[in-house]
Parts: sequence; structure tokens; C-alpha cells
Amino acid sequence: MTTEPRSELGAGRGPTTLLLAATLLLTSLNLRAAVTSLGAVLRDVQADLAMSDTVAGLLTALPVLCFGVVGLVAARVGRRVGTDRALVLSLLLVSGGLVVRALAPDVPALLVTTLVALVGSAIGNVLVPVLVKAWFPDQVGRYTGLYSLGVVVGTAVPTAVTVPLAEAFGGWRVGLGLWAIPAALALVPWFLVGRREAIAMPAPPLAEVSASTARTIRRHPAAWALMVFFGIQSLEAYVAMGWLPSILQDAGISPTRAGLFASLALVLGAPVALVVPALAARRPDQRPWVVLLTLASAAAYLGLLLAPARAPLLWVILLGVGLGAFPLALLLIGLRATTSDSTSQLSSLVQGWGYLLAATGPLLIGALHDLTGGWTLPLSALLVVLIPKLIGGWIAGAPGVVDEPRSV
Repeated sequence: MTTEPRSELGAGRGPTTLLLAATLLLTSLNLRAAVTSLGAVLRDVQADLAMSDTVAGLLTALPVLCFGVVGLVAARVGRRVGTDRALVLSLLLVSGGLVVRALAPDVPALLVTTLVALVGSAIGNVLVPVLVKAWFPDQVGRYTGLYSLGVVVGTAVPTAVTVPLAEAFGGWRVGLGLWAIPAALALVPWFLVGRREAIAMPAPPLAEVSASTARTIRRHPAAWALMVFFGIQSLEAYVAMGWLPSILQDAGISPTRAGLFASLALVLGAPVALVVPALAARRPDQRPWVVLLTLASAAAYLGLLLAPARAPLLWVILLGVGLGAFPLALLLIGLRATTSDSTSQLSSLVQGWGYLLAATGPLLIGALHDLTGGWTLPLSALLVVLIPKLIGGWIAGAPGVVDEPRSV
């Protein structure tokens, strides 16, 4: 039988709760550094290693593709070695990959070492929600917010400070390699967790998630609806990261202001990540939040389509609020499964296929822009994809779980 971690671990007070929260936060802070730190100095890397724009494009597409492919098997890794050991492995891959990447002598070595770090990040993406379910089963909303905050901060900070670090310490290699340090430091609380038998998460047998339960999850419409909701919100996020500055610049906004506005849309994710999961988890029905966040995105795209230069700050704020669908999707992964093991299965399905769906976004938007020379069709396409996002979120946001057979 499955041995579930005791619920009082997360609900209790004192050092244990602080240790678990610190472990969760420090782990999540390191799940995006391999992606955004490289993007910040990509032009310098290209010049130094004689990297073509085609390879640079591959590097920018690699994270979301890796998150998708590895995400599909991450749950199996967690079941084989245990969630805690898999997450320690995740941090080791991230820190080791970042160190070796900083020493890469050529483009193939850079690609391989980046892939190593991304594999670690992908494993963490799927299994950190399992930690929330296992350690804090009665406070999933609060600690999903903490996890989401860690991901948002871990995305924004490397983007902002990698270039200054590179300039201060002698180049892009040091600027990239320094991000191995926080990943290595995140292993410290895991060592302390491992010393406490009461909160250790030993590896379960491979058959622990029964074939029937796994099959029930795969056949449940809400699981696939949640995948669609997660995938489209991820698609929107990657489009915003890749194309929002260009959209604003083409509307007549200066490059500096456009960059600041685009950063604001991502930075807004921090307060949204803290507020949305905690409030949404108070009720069994999360559909009102799905509607609210989807409407915010729709208003942002309409504003960028019809009057991009008239109130760009308003459109960016609305977009930042709409991207709060990310922590909401993570919350739903934790709420729609009854055990940590089935949460792992659901997280793998949702994030694996969801990230593969998201990978089409930046390519599609770029192709539509090349085809038309403007942003009317790309922004219209983003409005259209909000329809399946709303439908998927509406189904996934309804009360219930996906790991129990539905009554007929």
C-alpha cells in the first residue's frame, strides 16, 4: 500500500514546517535559472562560440520541448527512486549542468550541458507539486502560492542580473556559472529533511500507483481539460516573453520602455502567485477564477490589438494578471488528485503534454507575423486560443478529483 506522509507535518508549527517551506521555496527558485540566464547573454555566447541564429533559435525552443518530453516520464522517475531523491537529482543536474555549461568549449558542448540542466528543471516541474500535496495536504493553496512565487522570482532574477554579473566578473561564462551556486545551496535543506525520518519520503514500489488508477486519470476528461488549460497559459507566457517587446515597439513605444513593460508583465506574477492560489483554494470550485483570469488576458490582447500605444501600461498589467493562470493551474494539479502518487501522475500528464502544446505558441505567432507583417492576426489568434483555455479551465475548475472512477 501507499504510505502517505502524515498531514500534520505541514499543518504543524515550529522548525519542521519552516524547514519544509524553505526546502520547497529554494527548490522552486532554481527551476528556471538554466533558461533565463542564458537568454540574457545569448548574443555574447553567439559571438564567442560562432553560433548561428538557427542554433540560437534551437536553444530558445529547447526548454519548453524538454519540459514537455521529460515531464511525461518524470512521474515514473519519482516512483522509481522516491520523490525526495528525484528532486535531489533534479538539483544536482541543474547545478552540475550549469557549472559545466560555463566551461563549454564549443556549441555542441553548450547544447548538451544546457540539456542536462533542463532535464533537472523538468523533473522538478512535475515533482514539486507532489511535495506540496504530500507535505501540506491541508494547505495546498498557501504552499502552491509559495512554490509559484519561487518559480516567478527564479525566472525574473536571472533575466535581470545575469548581464551585470557577467560584466562585473569577466564575461558570460562566469555570469552563467554563478547560477549553479543557488542550486547547490538548495541541496542543504534536502540534507536536513533526509535526516528526519518522520518527513522522509522513501521510494514506493513501482506498482504503487495501480494500473487502474493511472488508467482512470488518463481517461478522465478533467485531466485532459487541465492539460489544455495549463498548456495554453504556458503558450501565452512564452509568447509574452518572446514577442511582447516587439509588439510594443512596433506600436511606437521605445525599446527601453517596451522592455520595462514586458518585464512588468512577468514581475506581476509574484504577487499574483501569492494571492490567487491561497484565495482560490478556499472553495472547492475554482471556475470563477478561471473566468476572471481569462477575461484579464482577453482584455489585454484586445487592448494591444486596438490601441497598443494608448494605454500600454494598462494592457501589460492586465496581461500580468491573466498570466496568473499559471499558479492556478498548479493549484488544480494538487486539488484534483487525492494522493501524492496520483498527483505525480496527473502533474506528469498535464505538464508533459501541456508544455509540448505551449511549444507551438512562439513559433505560430512568429509565423503569422512573418506572413502578414503585422500583429493583427497574431493577436487575434491569441484571442481565439482563449476559448479552449476557458473551456478546459471550466471543466478542470469544477469540484472533484480525477483519480477516482466517475459515477455513471
